[in-house]
Amino acid sequence: MSSISLPFYQKHHRHYDRAYRDSSLSSTMQQYRQEEKRSTATHSHKVKSKFSDETLETSSGSPQMKRAKQNYHSEGHEHISGFTDTKDERIKHSKANLFSGESHYFETDATEEHSVQKSAMHKSRKVAIRESAERLSLNKYIYDTQEYHRRLREDSLLRVPEFIIKPRSHTVWEKQNVKLHCTVSGWPVPRVTWYKNNVTINVHTDPGKYVIDSKFGVHSLEINNCDFDDTAQYRASAMNAKGELSAFASIVVKRFKAEHGDISFHPGGYAHHSYDYFPGDPHMKFDVHIVEKFDVSFGKEGDTLSLGCTVVVHPSLKRFQPEIQWWRDGVQLKPSEWVQMHWSGESATLTLTHLNKEDEGLYIMRVVTKSGYEQHSAYVFVRDADAEVAGAPGAPLDVYCLDANKDYVIVSWKQPAVDGGSSIVGYFVDRSEVRTSHWVQCNDTPVKFARFPVTGLVEGRSYIFRVRAVNHVGISRPSRVSEPVAALDPSDRARLKGVPLAPWTGQIIVTEEEPAEGVVPGQPRELTVTEATKNYVVLSWKPPDQRGHEGIMYYVEKCVAGTEDWQRVNPEIPVKSPRFALFDLAEGKSYRFRVRSANSAGIGEPSEATEFTEVTDKLDIPKPPQHVIPSRNTDTSMVVTWEEPKDAKELVGYYIEASIDGSGKWEPCNNKPVKGKRFICHGLQTGQLYKFRVRAVNAAGLSQFSPESEALEVKAALAPPAPPYGITVLESVHDSMVLGWKQPQFQGGSDVTGYFVDYLEVIDGKPGKWKEAHIKAITDRAYRIHDLKENMVYQFQVRAVNMAGVGLPSLPSDKFKCEEWTIAVPGPPHDVMYTEVRKNSLVLLWKAPIYMGRSEVTGYYADIREADADDEKWRSVNEKETSKRYIKVQGLKEGVTYVFRVRAVNRAGVGKPSDLTEPITAETPPDTKEITVDVDDDGVISLNFECADMPDGSKFVWSKNYEELIDSSRVTTETKGGKTKIIFNDPGKDDLGVYSCVVTGTDGVSSSYTIDEAELLRLLELSHEHKFPVVPLKSELAVELLEKGQVRFWLEAERLSPQGQCKFIFNDKEIKNDEKYKIKVDPKTGLVEMTMEKLEDIDEGTYTVQLQDGKASNQSSLVLIGDVFQELKKEAEFQRGEWIRKQGPHFVEYLGWEVNNDCSVLLKCKVANIKKETSIIWYKDDREIMFDEKHDFKDGVCTLLVQQFSKKDAGVYEIVLKDDRGRDSSVLRLLEKVFNDVISEVCRAAAQTATDLKVQSTEHGIRIYSFVSYYLDDLKIIWYHSDTKLASTERVKSGVTGEQLWLQINEPTEKDKGTYTLELFDGKAGHKKSVELSGTVFDEAYAEFQRLKQAAIAERNRARVIGGLPDVVTIQEGKSLNLTCNVWGEPVPTVSWLKNDRELLGDDHLILKFESGKFASFTVTDVRTTDSGKYSILVKNKYGTETGDFTVSVFIPEDEELQAEQQQEVKKK
Repeated sequence: MSSISLPFYQKHHRHYDRAYRDSSLSSTMQQYRQEEKRSTATHSHKVKSKFSDETLETSSGSPQMKRAKQNYHSEGHEHISGFTDTKDERIKHSKANLFSGESHYFETDATEEHSVQKSAMHKSRKVAIRESAERLSLNKYIYDTQEYHRRLREDSLLRVPEFIIKPRSHTVWEKQNVKLHCTVSGWPVPRVTWYKNNVTINVHTDPGKYVIDSKFGVHSLEINNCDFDDTAQYRASAMNAKGELSAFASIVVKRFKAEHGDISFHPGGYAHHSYDYFPGDPHMKFDVHIVEKFDVSFGKEGDTLSLGCTVVVHPSLKRFQPEIQWWRDGVQLKPSEWVQMHWSGESATLTLTHLNKEDEGLYIMRVVTKSGYEQHSAYVFVRDADAEVAGAPGAPLDVYCLDANKDYVIVSWKQPAVDGGSSIVGYFVDRSEVRTSHWVQCNDTPVKFARFPVTGLVEGRSYIFRVRAVNHVGISRPSRVSEPVAALDPSDRARLKGVPLAPWTGQIIVTEEEPAEGVVPGQPRELTVTEATKNYVVLSWKPPDQRGHEGIMYYVEKCVAGTEDWQRVNPEIPVKSPRFALFDLAEGKSYRFRVRSANSAGIGEPSEATEFTEVTDKLDIPKPPQHVIPSRNTDTSMVVTWEEPKDAKELVGYYIEASIDGSGKWEPCNNKPVKGKRFICHGLQTGQLYKFRVRAVNAAGLSQFSPESEALEVKAALAPPAPPYGITVLESVHDSMVLGWKQPQFQGGSDVTGYFVDYLEVIDGKPGKWKEAHIKAITDRAYRIHDLKENMVYQFQVRAVNMAGVGLPSLPSDKFKCEEWTIAVPGPPHDVMYTEVRKNSLVLLWKAPIYMGRSEVTGYYADIREADADDEKWRSVNEKETSKRYIKVQGLKEGVTYVFRVRAVNRAGVGKPSDLTEPITAETPPDTKEITVDVDDDGVISLNFECADMPDGSKFVWSKNYEELIDSSRVTTETKGGKTKIIFNDPGKDDLGVYSCVVTGTDGVSSSYTIDEAELLRLLELSHEHKFPVVPLKSELAVELLEKGQVRFWLEAERLSPQGQCKFIFNDKEIKNDEKYKIKVDPKTGLVEMTMEKLEDIDEGTYTVQLQDGKASNQSSLVLIGDVFQELKKEAEFQRGEWIRKQGPHFVEYLGWEVNNDCSVLLKCKVANIKKETSIIWYKDDREIMFDEKHDFKDGVCTLLVQQFSKKDAGVYEIVLKDDRGRDSSVLRLLEKVFNDVISEVCRAAAQTATDLKVQSTEHGIRIYSFVSYYLDDLKIIWYHSDTKLASTERVKSGVTGEQLWLQINEPTEKDKGTYTLELFDGKAGHKKSVELSGTVFDEAYAEFQRLKQAAIAERNRARVIGGLPDVVTIQEGKSLNLTCNVWGEPVPTVSWLKNDRELLGDDHLILKFESGKFASFTVTDVRTTDSGKYSILVKNKYGTETGDFTVSVFIPEDEELQAEQQQEVKKK
């Protein structure tokens, strides 16, 4: 195998050797080489191979030949060369490769099979079959032998994975592809997994990014389209049953830095896709229309901003979608952390997820097709986020790395436009390692220069940087972080060969030449100082011509001016790259520099020394720009131009500021430096005068501001109008046609004054030359073109004219044929437009059709549908045709877009609809004003309208019923500034109608006001009131009585000035303010009042109040005569008496009664003006009610509680209050009706205390009962059974026992089932309680009744001892004892006697008798001591048994005497 066919990772690799000692690996590599050769041959002779295969397959001629090819070897070869997903198959087929002792079987068998197949075509069928059978037998023998040896050696062949060739590290450019290879051995065959920074690589997460392959023991990882994030450590992990082993390799991705702004070539770049590369019809043309375009946008740092357009491509083919590209300031954007793009097939959206000032600029959305591209652009402004400290500067921007080495990097940025009000003193640079959040400040003191070299980096690590600005107030927010940069030596670039010299292949070719020892390198060449500041100096040179074949390093030396003392700057660590930065040089001194090359053979001669370089900033702050000139652009923007400052170096752009003239406040127009000498400042206030100033920016700082420009008013610059559109034919006859069109969407800043129409003839489909239809401009949007040829086809175009000139012509119209219209219905209305657009309504206007049909037009129908709805969704706005040429469309949905059309009607029917209006969204424009009606003090009626932001040249146009006001004698128009009004000279019925006002030169500013008969009447009444004013009254003259019986006359006016006058007139005589009459007027409240101390008979009559306030006057009268006067006088006297009464103790509330919940009656009253000495006395029927305790006037309430109120409590109750100040009493008559009301209320309270009905069983039947807290006879009780009133009978009885109300049902039957209701009638209303006596309730109650009944019977007839027996009987010995007791029982019980629980039998000594079934006797003759004991009588029948007990004690008299004598002797002793 020649060296050129070796993979690049094996060329002169230190692990690579053509003489492998491992036979298994040699076999694998041999198969790999054969596979490579076969793939090459197949690619070169594809057609030939295909023909040969087909010939071989068809010439074999028999199934046996096809089957013979599928031998054991071929199957094994397929498994070896392919990739097997399952673990068992990998182990099974990989083991066969390790039997090197049997490899000759494979080779022999393959050779024989090939020769047999080659000669099989020339042999007979019989011979071919025999040889095929022998071959199959041989193959089976070989397979059995291999299986035997496999089982024999399987345990001894297991070994851990081993990397024969490890993956090696690479350094590549962005957009390039890179491939890592490794070769692994081991048994079982190891499985290789690839990791990136210890994270498993998943090819499915980013399809097309990674390609992982494993063939013939060679494993590879291919990374496509490398970017900076692919800089990482990669690991190949090989694992099998014996263990795991890993090998590491690093990939460094470098970003191409173009020089002198040349970005025409980028290594690894790609051509953007367009339709030129897509298959399809090469002559197909795509028409692209961009609608709903994004406009100039304003954002704030940290916000999210989305830009979007709707794109319409015709024809629309799903297979061929356009490519959507987004550009910012000429640089194409790619999806990233900060930028998200979306294309839905109709809408293209760009989302800036976190705005920074870097995102400011001109954005272009480009739609690329095979026919070319269409684009739309608009500027995006990003203002600074609010500073964390008030007065701190804005954040720097555009942080990026100029140069990177293994231990330093030069960071560059741009200064912010906002300094917070005080100058920026410098900047802090921070760094952070990638994928960490720890930031380290790189400089201790702020640096003023916008570039700074950061040292102390760790080689091989990646960093990001940010910058913060500092002023005397504080520190700004940090800038957006830079792109990551790796700290690596730039000498790695030399390993990339032919980057811009040859077409990019996507493959990195690395060459390592054979070492040549003993050659000392020569002098470095072209040493120069590329950058010098007061902080650092950067040197650059080229490697020496003589350097041998090994790597070289460099030593840098410096020499201070005025000496010849050369000092080595890096004596310990030589540099590998031909670029070096020197720090810690003395500011202001001059130095020379030189460089020496070195390798293992020694250190070469120094290069030629540089010229003396002074350590200072070479770049000065630029001078201010000059000649700042603003010019008008739109009504919110202006174009600012300026001249570049003289001797400016390395300018990065300009900052522009604007100020409203006279305000003294300057605002930045851009927050990102703009290049060029022209900028459009957006976001200005229309009509304001603005001044501008500019300053230049470079790395050294910001220049002083330029001289201020002249002040210029912001308004739209005049321009010719846009082309009209929507050309249609309104009428056609044999020699003329009437055209209609729509006015331009952009009128160029002034009203369109006319139109020009051109036409051309179309003959055989070929258009002729354009001809002018007229010479003088026409003002209407409908025009008849004469002298046309009948049946000729024409096309038309229209141009609009304004003060700026003639605009561009419209697109050619459709082709129209000049022929006579003969249809009966009218033609389409034209010039359909809308006005007064609001969120739920608008007004639709149109003009009558030119072609009327066969009869006059009688009316119109207006149709509406949503803009994106189908034609089937059209609906009529008006159910009945309208004769007017306008209609107000109500009921729109806010935010919904609609289109409209109009149809004319005559007697023949409904004609063709007009062209559709432009889509309009139902929403009320901001700051919308409406027409208001006003009636001034002189009664003049006017309609008023105003437009706050009225452009120059615009005017108000009034119309009535949407037609120009012709009769100027009816109204007078007055306009001043942005306000206008029409004054009605003599309002009347002739002025009824809809009055509208439109402001020309605006985006539809308009309004209307309708004056109908009701509104006219209201305005005329209001006008009369203003002409003949009256003092408005809130209330007419009224009279009221005050607390002391005084009489107050008063009225209230809505308003009175301090100069208002008032007069009181009584019976045609004016009343003056004196002792009897007190008159008071309050202008603030409009209250007029007069007070009289006492009303007498002479005061009867008419009272009048007359008001005069300027021109306004009014009066109000009050008549007090006859009964009205007498009633008022009587009430006044009563009030006076009441006031006198209340000077002592008195009743606030007189004696009354109330019933408590416990049915008691409480008599109470409320008193006031009480003292300790005040006494209270209660009387009933003139008798004093005595109390044990003195009454407590708590809360001023006196009470008397009557418990269990009844008829005996009827009477007259009186309570008396008295002390030294006076006496007051209150009487309550509890008689007749009042008493009955109290009784009724007590009954009601008692009825409400009734408990729920309950069911109880007795020995006689079932009882239903309820309890009340208090019962009195006046409470009527009624029982119901199933809505039937029950009468009292022997079987069913009702009654009251205490507080229990009951119903007794004796001997109940099935008929007694049902609902039982207790009604308690209190004299006014009934209160009911019910219970259901049926089902289980009845059954249980009835069963309990039967049980109780039987128990009662048993209790009555039970055997019992009624009486006659004592408890204890004491008897002397020798006496007779006779006891008799009564016994009861039915049937007659049996009687037996017991002694000490033993039955006694009668004899002569004990006589036992039971007579008449009632009397039992017990007789003991001649009582003995042995008769003492406990005796019992036992009576018994079938209902029960009862026992009567008694005790008999027998004593001897002698023993008692002897015992007494003994006790006396004891006492004596």
